[in-house]
Amino acid sequence: MTFIYWERVMFSKATFKFLSELSANNNREWFEANKGRYESAVREPALEFISAMAPQLAKFAPNFRADPRKMGGSLMRVYRDTRFARDKTPYKTNIGIQFRHSLGKDVHAPGFYLHIANDECFLGAGCWHPDPDALGKIRDLIAAKPERWFALRDGKKFKSTWSLAGDALSRPPRGYAADHVAMDDLKRKDFIGLASLSADEVMGDGLVKRAATTFATASDFTAFLCEAVGVSY
Repeated sequence: MTFIYWERVMFSKATFKFLSELSANNNREWFEANKGRYESAVREPALEFISAMAPQLAKFAPNFRADPRKMGGSLMRVYRDTRFARDKTPYKTNIGIQFRHSLGKDVHAPGFYLHIANDECFLGAGCWHPDPDALGKIRDLIAAKPERWFALRDGKKFKSTWSLAGDALSRPPRGYAADHVAMDDLKRKDFIGLASLSADEVMGDGLVKRAATTFATASDFTAFLCEAVGVSY
């Protein structure tokens, strides 16, 4: 597999400085006064990264989209949904970029993800909080083909790069034998792998290369989830 990369810096110290100051001044007045900094330090480099990822995804995940629109694309909104939250601060203090399946309508569908924040940066692959129907289908495929699941979950290509994360039930889900060989995974409510990034890697000129090659190692894992929910990888 051949990759061509944009070897240039996108995110910078200014990106992390803005996120840090937003965390300390999470209010509309401060954000409006610093909106130009948000554009230059956060949104513009994020959209540039998304554009650079489009041809890379086409090589190993052709049904996943890198959409560089300012609104409604791969860059997740900076505005928090506070309607049902105790925390009423209006802005997210991280950058979230998701490359969704072409048939996926929200963040719960299988996808690839980049998270940038002062306390943690990482790449993600898989399904976060899938809806009950999708969750059931994923569990059913694991239950039916546990050896295949174990082979890709524990395979060197995946395990050397990714760590499974997310929420899980404390008890076996209904409809599955409590002694099923894959019960630890059947209890999962999230099927997502995380791969840590350092701030230096985020600010380096090799971020596109790092993201593309890392995401590619999760191809079999993501393909399994796509098969479970009935979409083409």
